[in-house]
Amino acid sequence: MRILIIEDNPDIAANIGDYLDDRGYTVDFAGDGITGLHLAVVNDFDAIVLDLALPGMDGLEVCRKLREEAGKDTPILMLTARDRLEDKLAGFETGADDYLVKPFALQEVEVRLNALVRRGKRPARRVLEIGDLKYNLDTLTVERAGSEIELNPIGLKLLRCLMEASPNVVSRADLEQEVWGEEMPDSDSLRVHIHTLRSLIDKPFGSRMIQTRHGIGYRLVESDAVSAQAT
Repeated sequence: MRILIIEDNPDIAANIGDYLDDRGYTVDFAGDGITGLHLAVVNDFDAIVLDLALPGMDGLEVCRKLREEAGKDTPILMLTARDRLEDKLAGFETGADDYLVKPFALQEVEVRLNALVRRGKRPARRVLEIGDLKYNLDTLTVERAGSEIELNPIGLKLLRCLMEASPNVVSRADLEQEVWGEEMPDSDSLRVHIHTLRSLIDKPFGSRMIQTRHGIGYRLVESDAVSAQAT
């Protein structure tokens, strides 16, 4: 099991690290919030021990950025001398999984870490992302360049199909089957819905992601230099 300890007190970090190392854990360390955040984002740890009072960036902000910006679901055990209810609630609200007040027993740290790992990680967020376009499949929200885009159910189905296949071309027949199944619409319906999708996904941003392959179908790629006015 690989554990990241983000703790600025070298004695506390060494005590926890030595205890876990003796029991077969692989332990990495960070002495400040910024370094800890970087390590937590670029590596896959089984759990994180996170202090709150950290230089550079406090533990609450580290936790919030891990959850909301980096989308990491690594279990987090917060360690702190702050024992007020408000502090504990703040920790949980930013995404902590457990909270342990100093002073603590090393055995309890290990037990709590094992419990967190056994529970399993949160379900991963299902997000399609191509360039500056994001589609959250769980919340059915679409964003481009940070701006939310409202799509109707057909637009959402078309966008998902194109993004999942990207950068490959999706034939007209496959798109129609995905959206309408056996109840095929008239021949112009797909073209009309693609035009509407382009007007929302491409036109406001001045660059084109949805491309036409005449006589074949459509594909979605990272925005190119061609004006979104083009079809």
